[in-house]
Amino acid sequence: MIKRAHIRQFLAVVDGGSFTQAAQRIRVTQPALSTGIAELEKLVGTPLFIRNRRQIRLTEAGGRFLPIARDLERGFRTADGFGRAADVRATEFKLGVIRSVSSELLQAVVAPFRPGFAIELIESSESDLRSSVGSGRIHMALLPLRPDERGAHIVSLYEEPLTMFVAADHPLAGRIEVGPEELAAETMIARRSCEFLDATSRFFTRHGVRPRFALRSESDERCLRMVAAGIGITTAPVSLAIDGIVPLKVAGYDFRRELGLVVDPAWAALPDVAPRLAHALETIASIAAEWREMKVAAAA
Repeated sequence: MIKRAHIRQFLAVVDGGSFTQAAQRIRVTQPALSTGIAELEKLVGTPLFIRNRRQIRLTEAGGRFLPIARDLERGFRTADGFGRAADVRATEFKLGVIRSVSSELLQAVVAPFRPGFAIELIESSESDLRSSVGSGRIHMALLPLRPDERGAHIVSLYEEPLTMFVAADHPLAGRIEVGPEELAAETMIARRSCEFLDATSRFFTRHGVRPRFALRSESDERCLRMVAAGIGITTAPVSLAIDGIVPLKVAGYDFRRELGLVVDPAWAALPDVAPRLAHALETIASIAAEWREMKVAAAA
């Protein structure tokens, strides 16, 4: 007979991506976890995972079993809370977010969920987050929307341009616009979290700009602080601006991104989620409108 422990172990491996991470997540030994997965595979009559040294991934049967397992776990959670007051236990809410989202915007998005949800934030790349929403590993993702990406479970928040940032006392700080060729002698700082990093590199290479780099970092905050310190310049969305740096328009550099929420439809339709989610998204829509006006005015 399949037990809840089997389901928890199966989902832990799926969500953790490895037996080591899964064992740590559910606080069991790795041999006990391996035994539990082997028992589950024997009970369902087919392998659920393909195992190799580099990664663990689902078999075709495992992919078909995944939504069943998630439904079973939701059922167990509902049974656990049966007879309790509806507001005693907050609903689990996993929000994925790309690393280059402004902390100020993330705070505004998260706050409306706090009263009714137990929030867990997961940082990752856009592709990983989209895959995680599609497989049910996370419930919602805050990421750049694709062109014309619309639908009942897509919430557009904010569109913004990317710009070059220089220190406030940089010699070019007073210029309205510069040509990319004028930056050939500048030292750059590479924001590794930037979703336009490769496109930016190609843009400057086309214009003969092959700069020296003072820093390559995943931390937007560190990159922009080093711009303010004057050791280099970088491109970033305007919402990441900090004190001590100013935007500098580069002719032809016209990248923009539209940030939005992608919601898991199955999770959004759950009876204990739908009303609270609708209220939170309505509040976020109002906040996003104010955010757009504020940032457009600041960038003007």
